[in-house]
Amino acid sequence: MSEHSQPASADEAADDTNESDGFTTRLRRAWRGRRFRLIALAVLLAAVGFVCWLGVDGHSAKSDLERARAEAQHAKEALTTGDVEAAVRFASSAEADAKNANDAVRSVPWTAAAHVPWLGRPFRSAQQITQVILGLTSDVLKPAAELGTALSPTHLIKGSHVDVQTLREKAPGLVKIATDAKRLEEDASAISDPTYVSALRDARSELQAQTNKVSDLLQTASLTAKLAPALMGVDGPRTYFMGFQTNAEARGTGGILGGFGILHFDNGVPTVNALGPNTELTGPFKPLDLGPEFSQEYGYTNPSTDWRNSNLSSHFPYTAQIWRSMWAQQSGQEVDGVIALDPVALSYVLGATGPITMEDGEVISQGNVVELTESTAYLRFPTDQIARKKYLQVIANAVVKKMTGAVESPRRLLDALGKAVSERRIAMWSASPEEQKLLEETPLAHTIPDDATPYAAVIINNLAGNKVDYYLRQDVTYKAEGCAGATRNTTVTVKLQSVVPDTPLPDYVAGFAGLKLNRNVPITLPTGSMLTSVRLVATKGAALVGAFSNGQQIPVFTGTDRGHPTFEVQVAIPPRQLGELTFRLSEPTVPGAAQVPAQPLIAATAPTIDVPACSQK
Repeated sequence: MSEHSQPASADEAADDTNESDGFTTRLRRAWRGRRFRLIALAVLLAAVGFVCWLGVDGHSAKSDLERARAEAQHAKEALTTGDVEAAVRFASSAEADAKNANDAVRSVPWTAAAHVPWLGRPFRSAQQITQVILGLTSDVLKPAAELGTALSPTHLIKGSHVDVQTLREKAPGLVKIATDAKRLEEDASAISDPTYVSALRDARSELQAQTNKVSDLLQTASLTAKLAPALMGVDGPRTYFMGFQTNAEARGTGGILGGFGILHFDNGVPTVNALGPNTELTGPFKPLDLGPEFSQEYGYTNPSTDWRNSNLSSHFPYTAQIWRSMWAQQSGQEVDGVIALDPVALSYVLGATGPITMEDGEVISQGNVVELTESTAYLRFPTDQIARKKYLQVIANAVVKKMTGAVESPRRLLDALGKAVSERRIAMWSASPEEQKLLEETPLAHTIPDDATPYAAVIINNLAGNKVDYYLRQDVTYKAEGCAGATRNTTVTVKLQSVVPDTPLPDYVAGFAGLKLNRNVPITLPTGSMLTSVRLVATKGAALVGAFSNGQQIPVFTGTDRGHPTFEVQVAIPPRQLGELTFRLSEPTVPGAAQVPAQPLIAATAPTIDVPACSQK
């Protein structure tokens, strides 16, 4: 045999086998590597697709929400102008856009992302935000627009008649909307923190603020719809004592009682008679028992028998019951309630109804009624108080006649009244316990609250019996520490400034007649000085650390009003001078937003509040 035909050796066979196995192994490894890359590529593509899907959903939701917001604003503007048909159309569009946004953030990838621990928090927040917005459009905005036809001012007010029957019939629908708004406010407050997405955090904060504002507005509107028909005589005639306050001489509820009238309502039609000056409340009157606490705090001033001291407390129900008692004893008439208002409120009304021309040609308008009644009248009649009161009564009669006559622009009148109410220039009390309970949930009640939330009411009372508070300017600041301890330090700062002019004023305006009449003390102050009681009504359980006038510690009179501790100081402010009072307190760290009601003086300013809202422990 030749060498080429010899069989392979065992070693050669083994080498061939090893070479084949190596090739197979390399092939298998190559395939595994390729499969891994294919899987990785597939996963990557899926991830990219997932992210793209999320991006598309997010962009779609954002666009839909922006359109919904614009449509909602258009609906609001249409309601404001009385175009109810347009309001309904815009509200429906807003609802559709909000639904699309809500659907977009409930897609499969979005929902999956929302379940990822921590990383998914923004996705959950977005779902909660769109759900609340959808609820606002479908449960609040749209039904409110649909109710707008029946409840628009132009439909409810015809001439001097308010359609209280329609208002009563539609009240349940408004109550339902208010209830839904309250639920959505609670849902908004429960939206989770979106952690690392600041834009969503800002959107959450804005939505929470908006739902709170909408809820408060609708709660007031629904209460008004429930209350107004009965208060305006839908079930039979109603009668009210209407007190006109003169805040040129400050009192707890705003100003001293300057005059009064008797207001009647019969099925929504108002009439006024028996207008008179304060001097017609001649008495003598039997004292009214308002409880031992009131007697201890104010009894020495004879508030229920002397109209000059009838409203030293800022708790309007006290004042209302005193005025009602005085009128009942003088006239034999038991009124159904009491209303108080001031010249600034009347100026807003004249801005809506138009000016008044008196018989002598003098024009009374929004621009001059406050100055005329609170300043010019005293200069025009410096010594003849009877003539001054007659002059003011003529003005009051003309203004009231304008108020209760035919209304050309109901919306402007309601806006004017709303502005006066928001500035606490109109107050109301009902002799019906059920109605009064509802009133106390509205801005009309002017009560010292019977709760323990942070509270600081600064109350000015004129001690001199003059009219220089027309020239008083004040600024109030309430600050508190954080919520860590059981108590915290707080500070209430009151800046008082006299802008009395550097020109002679009548003694009735700038003198000290009231002080001379009531106190046998020498007076060494310059004419035109303000002699003022400044009383702080504080948070329940608060303790005074110290009171300071321009940095110097001063004595304090302590007391209690409606369970709240009170701290009173008496100060003199010379003409054209500025003073600063500081009350330093230690008070309980209690939950709730701070309340700082502004006393309705001539130039009332909004207080500055820097008090952290603590949660329930």
